[in-house]
Amino acid sequence: MHLGLRLLFGFFLVAGLSAFVVLRVVLAEVKPSVREVMEDIMVDTANLLAELAQDDLAALPAGDATADLSGSRFAQRVQDYAQRPIDAQIWGLRKQSLDFRIYVTDVRGRVLLDSGPTPALGEDYSRWRDVALSLRGDYGARSTRISPGDDRSSVMYVAAPVRHQGAIIGVVTVAKPLATVQRFIDRAERRILIAGLALLALSVTLGVAVTLWLVGHVRRLRDYARQVQAGQPQPPPLVPGELGELARAMASMRERLDGREHIEHMVRALTHELKSPLAAMRGAGELLQEELAPADRQRFAGQVVAQSERMGELVERLLELSKLEMQQAPAHPQRLRLDALLDQLLAALQDRLQQQKLSLHWLRKEALSVDGDAELLSLALSNLFSNALDFAPAGSQLTLDLHGSEGQACFTLSDQGPGVPPAAWGQLGSRFFSTARPGSLRKGSGLGLAIVRQVATLHGGSLGFTPGKPGLTVCLRLPLRSD
Repeated sequence: MHLGLRLLFGFFLVAGLSAFVVLRVVLAEVKPSVREVMEDIMVDTANLLAELAQDDLAALPAGDATADLSGSRFAQRVQDYAQRPIDAQIWGLRKQSLDFRIYVTDVRGRVLLDSGPTPALGEDYSRWRDVALSLRGDYGARSTRISPGDDRSSVMYVAAPVRHQGAIIGVVTVAKPLATVQRFIDRAERRILIAGLALLALSVTLGVAVTLWLVGHVRRLRDYARQVQAGQPQPPPLVPGELGELARAMASMRERLDGREHIEHMVRALTHELKSPLAAMRGAGELLQEELAPADRQRFAGQVVAQSERMGELVERLLELSKLEMQQAPAHPQRLRLDALLDQLLAALQDRLQQQKLSLHWLRKEALSVDGDAELLSLALSNLFSNALDFAPAGSQLTLDLHGSEGQACFTLSDQGPGVPPAAWGQLGSRFFSTARPGSLRKGSGLGLAIVRQVATLHGGSLGFTPGKPGLTVCLRLPLRSD
């Protein structure tokens, strides 16, 4: 089954079950809620009528078993109510009849007044729940079905005690058929059902749209993977959210796979770089096995030490560069004063500067703050100065400049060495690329400037080169702190 069909099926299943359960619950609550509201209104009505009937009921002769409220002022008002014409529009439904049935019983439960179509005057209602509970001073109410098994034929009865001088002298009951409000219940259920179905249809439409959107993006990722598999490198598709992260991860994986050739080249270059010191160490070791003059032995032993130091430096810098290339951002960023960092580094280089009789000349030295890793920036600046010191002639001058420009801190370092041949500018800053030091055929590891470039990239900066007259000018740019 296709992904889109699975998503649609799962969505329909969840949305359908949810809509069914919610509709069942809501519809099941409509009728009880209407009954509760109706009962609340009938309680107020019954208590109001109990107060109005108090005087007429108290005026009946005590102990007269034939007395009733017929002809009383209260009975006349009840009869007027039953005959009152009504034509009201209630939220679109027309009401043309008054539906309350009112009956009054005495303290023994005998009916004294009944506004129903078949009056029950003189009958004993003392066992009915509404009358019995009210005569005891409790809340009296009941619901009775006219037709057994038909809940629509139910009639609600709510009673209120009639009190005179603190004593209960009778009960007034208000009755209302549920059928009179059934129209409102049916309309509410119909509206809820229509709204529920509309909501379900909207949910299904949104589900289809989201599924099509998701499947479309997944297909774009599939096509991208197929293109990569076919050897047709393409930029990753621009898709949002987790799918975008997946696209970028696929692009990163592709870059890693494409970088195998670069890794093989690096390994070959490293092997080539190690061959020279290894060959020198082997030759010196073979000579040291023979009988040599003390001076020659000392010279060859020194060569072994020097070549081993060169190998150690090469391996150490390669490890540093590899570790930097594995990072996505500085590990410990903090606010740093770049001018203070340079002062600390130059203080540590004073001995070597004096040894080579090098002088420093500052063009500008502004107080600039950057966000960065102090250890990484110190490593980058140290490599810049180390490279300049290796190529600067004794007694020459190093020119430094630190200033802010277009939201960046720009540090430039210029030496007066032999510079770089024009043919080598394209490789400057690449790993394992180096030129011979002045006065010797010895080359460096070719990793110092590569480390500086990687540190600059991690901090959102850049490394640039400009030919000097003579020498070389290196420019390190880092984003300035915004505040």
